[in-house]
Amino acid sequence: MTGNEVEHTEDGRYIVVRGRRWRATDPSIPDTLRSELVSALMTGRRLVRTEGDAARVMVHDAKVALGERGAPWWEPTEEGTRDRLAATIRTLVRSRGEGSICPSDAARTVGGDRWRELMGTARQVALDLRAHGVVAITQRGEVVSGTEVRGPIRIVAADALDFRPPTDGTAEPG
Repeated sequence: MTGNEVEHTEDGRYIVVRGRRWRATDPSIPDTLRSELVSALMTGRRLVRTEGDAARVMVHDAKVALGERGAPWWEPTEEGTRDRLAATIRTLVRSRGEGSICPSDAARTVGGDRWRELMGTARQVALDLRAHGVVAITQRGEVVSGTEVRGPIRIVAADALDFRPPTDGTAEPG
């Protein structure tokens, strides 16, 4: 084994570091998204010293998105999939700052080859996060409200738009 290789268990589900098993990253995550999630994880780890619990949330979300925490990626459950989609959306919108993500970014991260099957769930998770003031949903650059959003959407960090969720459960720009 060379310096950059990591020892995996035979089933590929764990890595072994100094004799200790750790859950491996989901191998079905596309390389570009995996790189972005690992970068977000490392940013969070660097910030733990100065930002404390706020950075620990970033680390946790990135590890869940990568499949290293939460429900095992090789035995997906409905709740585990929704949790992982939410963590992926939160991590990617943090990573992109004022940029946006498509629900397919989260679906591709969590779903592997079956990502298209997760598009409806990814959109619903984004709407749930919007209801909690975490993200905003846009179409053609404009913030949209309501739960019956049709057509392509983008997801942005709520604070990137001075966004606040209204008390009636719909979302409007602040």
